Amino acid sequence: MYRRRDTLRERLVADITTDLRRYSVDAQHIGHAFAGLHGLNATDLQALIAVMEAELVGEPITPGRLGAHLNLSSGSVTALIDRLERSGHIRRDRDTADRRKVFLRYADPGAALAMEFFRPLGRRTDEVMSAFDEDELRVVHRFLRAMVESMREHRDEMRTARPESTRRPGD
Repeated sequence: MYRRRDTLRERLVADITTDLRRYSVDAQHIGHAFAGLHGLNATDLQALIAVMEAELVGEPITPGRLGAHLNLSSGSVTALIDRLERSGHIRRDRDTADRRKVFLRYADPGAALAMEFFRPLGRRTDEVMSAFDEDELRVVHRFLRAMVESMREHRDEMRTARPESTRRPGD
């Protein structure tokens, strides 16, 4: 999207928007490189990221929540989980309190592959962040959190929207 660049604020907003787009595209390329190297498709990669994020916040994800997150049917989620489990990327763990409930977790072999692949990027990220003091990092964190929330809201709205061109007469 093109933005006006008449004022300093408009130039900053345009530059930040451009940088976010570039970051997103480059992150996708890196993710696709990892996926291609390990025989994963884009949905597999999204699932692995969701499993990892859930574990990082201490709330392991269930197959149902993963399906909702990825906007997949239960049958598609089962096939996805089976495929990722066979390849050693995730494992199913039963809830100790309710044995009917299943949690998805990163399996050790898959975690080791991811750590090996992404370790150099992690070092680069640490180097960049070391140039910012805590107050600056707080502002960046607040900004990124707001951007992520805005993006997720837009994603969810798009999922529920039904384009006019796909509606049949009488709908």
